[in-house]
Amino acid sequence: MPAIHPFCAVQYNRGVGDVSTRVAPPYDVLSAEQKAAYLAKDPANIVSIDLPHVPPKELGPPEVYTKAAETLRAMLEDGTLTRRDTPAIFAYRQTFTVEDKTYQRTGVACTVDTVPFGPREGGGILPHEQTFSGPKEDRKALMEATQAQLSPIFGLHPDDNGVATKIVSSVCASRDPDMTADLGDGVLHEVWTIEDDATINAYRDALTGEDIFIADGHHRYTTALNYLKSLGDIPEDHPARRTMFVLVSMSDPGLYIGPTHRVLGGMSKYDIDAFQEAAQGILDIEPCENDPHRFHHEISQIASKGIDNVIGVMDFATGLCFCGYPATPDPLEDRFPDKSKAWRTLDVSIIQHLIVEEICQPLLNEGNPVTWAFPHSIDELLAIGRGAETGAGGGGAGFAQLALVVRPTPLEAVRAVSRANELMPQKSTFFYPKLATGLFINPLS
Repeated sequence: MPAIHPFCAVQYNRGVGDVSTRVAPPYDVLSAEQKAAYLAKDPANIVSIDLPHVPPKELGPPEVYTKAAETLRAMLEDGTLTRRDTPAIFAYRQTFTVEDKTYQRTGVACTVDTVPFGPREGGGILPHEQTFSGPKEDRKALMEATQAQLSPIFGLHPDDNGVATKIVSSVCASRDPDMTADLGDGVLHEVWTIEDDATINAYRDALTGEDIFIADGHHRYTTALNYLKSLGDIPEDHPARRTMFVLVSMSDPGLYIGPTHRVLGGMSKYDIDAFQEAAQGILDIEPCENDPHRFHHEISQIASKGIDNVIGVMDFATGLCFCGYPATPDPLEDRFPDKSKAWRTLDVSIIQHLIVEEICQPLLNEGNPVTWAFPHSIDELLAIGRGAETGAGGGGAGFAQLALVVRPTPLEAVRAVSRANELMPQKSTFFYPKLATGLFINPLS
């Protein structure tokens, strides 16, 4: 692993107390309406800096980034935000509930040497998803204006023996948290400041030689690399040579991965009968109960027979539900012989390269791209079908034609694909919950 370091974080409330009205979810999951709601509660909320342009999927006008930098400077000058005098790392615990089960996911906020993606002796920074130019341009403009990393990147490390997990858990058990936040979404955020060299060194030693797998924040890490390159020849101790992460052990019992389903639209020749006809010989399709909330059960029943890549299929026009799976084992092997089997047999790879690229685009849309949305729940999927704007993408009313429902991408698949130095399709994983933005800021000047 690239070396980890404590840092002199910029924080609200000098890093103590309740900061619920000041922090927010990451920039890439917020709408303009949500930004306005956070600012209505507290004009000093971090979204006034971290989300200058909505949507942040493309570069905004220069003045919005200038305004964000001015806001940051003003908050530092009036004491709303302060910079620590001594470097520290931070234990960061999130408590949340999924399907009536409560989880506690614990990590450490620190900075990590900013090194290029890829395997390295002693451990590297490994991506697992593709990135796109628009968000990187937005984030780079913001970083250049503010000279700060405003939102931590979510990284995973193996921690096979659980040593790092035990160190962090012991800190949390030793005393009350220094800082807390509750955004009203069912997730409790707690932070413990760690300044003593013994704990910092023990944690650093526990991570020696390990890779970091980026779980969330590929665009932000790429931005950090681009920003560092743009600075040219700078001193070895320049702060841009380090990037702010929250590192979570793969051994952490609170690590939860949710699904990212697909909703497809914009197909000129689509209806469910045309889809089934086009899929013959490519997918085996079985009817199932016409209740999308039952997909998990239906998929599990078929998968229990030893069938791989079982995907729920729903037609929005009729409400009919099916389960589909490849008609042949490892159907992407001939097309992608150089890819690992772990990559070829991801549900999301099957959707993108088999269902979309071999069925939907050529046979149902005259070779043109389809339009995508990426909901995380069945309720969100159905809302998209009704034309609601959920932040998951899509084209509004009348967009949704076909839903493809998947199980969560397994953690072992993330590890295998990353170590093969390969990239999954966009939106392959959903590590829930998101890290909060505003608990720590890493200044770059």
